[in-house]
Amino acid sequence: MSDQQIIVTVSGVDKVGIVAKVTAVLAEYEVNIEDIKQTLMQGHFVMFLLGNIEKSKFSFKEIKDALTKAGQELGMEVWVQRKEIVDNMHNI
Repeated sequence: MSDQQIIVTVSGVDKVGIVAKVTAVLAEYEVNIEDIKQTLMQGHFVMFLLGNIEKSKFSFKEIKDALTKAGQELGMEVWVQRKEIVDNMHNI
């Protein structure tokens, strides 16, 4: 199942609309949000999101590119990785 899951990390200076913009892109690209955590550390916003792309008609690359673009528009760092890659990195 982890081959259909993605991990999205968003980081940067806190501002209004970060969660709204990122989740709007995910909805547009038919990504189901399975878990989401966010925190504020001394004015620095950090969000971790687990999404499932199994029912999306879009490719991983299309989703990743859309999220990266949204991050640039927000002035935030956005990383998108396949969960299976992250899981395998911990097995090495």
